[in-house]
Amino acid sequence: MTERYAVIGNPVAHSQSPAIHARFAQATGQDIVYERIEAPLDGFERAVDEFRAAGGRGLNVTLPFKQPAFRYCGEVTERAGAAQAVNTLVFGSQVRGDNTDGVGLVRDLEGNLGLQLSGKSVLLMGAGGAAQGVVGSLVDRKIARLVIANRTFSKAARLAARFEPALAARYEDLQGAFDVVINATSAGLADEPLALPASVIGEDTLVYDMVYARDTAFLRAARAAGARCSDGLGMLVEQAAESFLIWRGVRPATRAVLASLRGH
Repeated sequence: MTERYAVIGNPVAHSQSPAIHARFAQATGQDIVYERIEAPLDGFERAVDEFRAAGGRGLNVTLPFKQPAFRYCGEVTERAGAAQAVNTLVFGSQVRGDNTDGVGLVRDLEGNLGLQLSGKSVLLMGAGGAAQGVVGSLVDRKIARLVIANRTFSKAARLAARFEPALAARYEDLQGAFDVVINATSAGLADEPLALPASVIGEDTLVYDMVYARDTAFLRAARAAGARCSDGLGMLVEQAAESFLIWRGVRPATRAVLASLRGH
C-alpha cells in the first residue's frame, strides 16, 4: 500500500523535497507518495492533525514551523532535544520528532564540498530554528571556534550557552576572517544583504547559504570578495536522505540526485 509523506511549511511551493523523495523512492523500491502542505502561519497543529487523520506517516518540517513541531511531539530524539527544533516527524502510537539538519549540513560540507571541519573557525549567522538544528553537529566535528551572530544578541547568547564552547557576537563586533561562514537566517528568501564586516570573509573562506536554488545577495557579495560559495541544495538532499532512512529504514544514495538537481 502506498504510504503518504509530505513537507509542511509557509511558503512551501518552491520546495524541491517532493522531487528528491520521489527519486529516493524509485532508487530504493519504496512505495510512497510525497506532497507539499502550505499551512497557515497560525494553523500548523491543525494541518498536521489533518494529515495524520488522513493516514499520513511522516512529515518534513521547514520554515517557520521547526520550533512548533518540537512542541507538538510526544517524544524527541537526543539531537532534536538538543536543538529544541524538529524537521522530521514520525507518526506512530505517538508523534516522534527528529532533526536531520545538522547531519545534512555536515555531510554536504565534508562529503560533497570536500571541507574537513575539524580545526576550522566557523561563523554561524542566525539563532532561529535553522541555526538551532545545526549547532550540535558543528560542535561535534571538533571545530576550533564557533561564533553565533544574530541581530538580536540575546538570542545568539542563549543558543551559544546551550552548546559550549560556542560564542555569541553582534555582527558589528566580528573581526578577522573565518574558514567557514554559514547563513542560517531567512534573509536569502527576501534577497536581503547581510551587514557583515568586510574582514569576516577572505579569499579562503567557504561561504554557505542554507537557502537553495537562488543566488542570494549574500552569496553575490561573498563571490565578489573572492570567496568560494555554495547554496544549501546539498544540505537539503542530505537531510532528506537522513529523513528517508528514519521513515523507511534504508539510506538512499545522494550524489546522483544532487547532480540532477544541480543540472536543472
